[in-house]
Parts: sequence; structure tokens; C-alpha cells
Amino acid sequence: MTETGWNDDELLDALRDALQTEREMPRTFVDAGKAAFVWRTIDAELAALTYDSAWESADAAPVRSESRAATLRALTFASDGWTIEIELTPTGVLGQLDPPESGTVSARGHSGELASAEIDDLGFFVLWPIPTEPYRLICTPASGPTILTGWVTP
Repeated sequence: MTETGWNDDELLDALRDALQTEREMPRTFVDAGKAAFVWRTIDAELAALTYDSAWESADAAPVRSESRAATLRALTFASDGWTIEIELTPTGVLGQLDPPESGTVSARGHSGELASAEIDDLGFFVLWPIPTEPYRLICTPASGPTILTGWVTP
């Protein structure tokens, strides 16, 4: 018996239970948890979700195209002095950085970079293909700090 009050058999049972729990945990869950901390850096501003069109109603407004009906979703993220507005379409992510400034943007999920694009002088960008897994946007304006959004679930 040790100072903790556990004997060897009890310790082995506890270790066996811990390893079994690890094996039962879905890999995507573990990867998503790790990815939540990968891009959080001291110099990145975290932009919080301030608006989601899905909050207005259970069903977003359908938009008809020639081939099928699509649902658009609009999201707004804000941080100190910056706003990122995005629309999720069936084919891509349309967005604008405000105040307008050129730079780069990328969508990053638990599996790595999913899409990237240039931000034009008016602050507009288009990411495609649309990510199929949860992702965060990393916006890097030409003269500003890196801005990291909260998670977006497609």
C-alpha cells in the first residue's frame, strides 16, 4: 500500500479505465478540442460572434436558384475596432472586413487550412470551396493585428 492508499491492483485498474476512456473518445472530438487552442495567440484579436441570422428564426430565408433552393446565413464578428461580416452560401463564404483594408484571410479547421483568399482594398473576400467542418477565420489586414473569429459551424 502506498501513501495515497492505493494498492498496485487498484492503480492498474484506474490506469486501464483511463486508457479505455481515451480509446472510446471520438478522434474528431479530440482534434477539435486541440484546434481550439492552436490559433489562439497573444497578438491575435478574438472577434466574438455578435449576430447570426439563424437567431431570427428557425429557418433562414430561402433563396431560389435555377437548380435548387439554398439557404443563406449571415454572421457578424466584432473585436476592438474591427468587424467581419460573412455570408455562408452553398458554394462559398462571402465576407467583408470593416474598416475596409486589404490583407489575407483563411479558414482553419481541426484538419488544418481549409481555404484562403486575398482581401481586396474594399475589405471584400471570397473563400471557396465552403468548408464542410467547423472552422475559424484568421484575417490579417495589411496594417492591423491578426483577427481570429469564433468557430463557425457550416
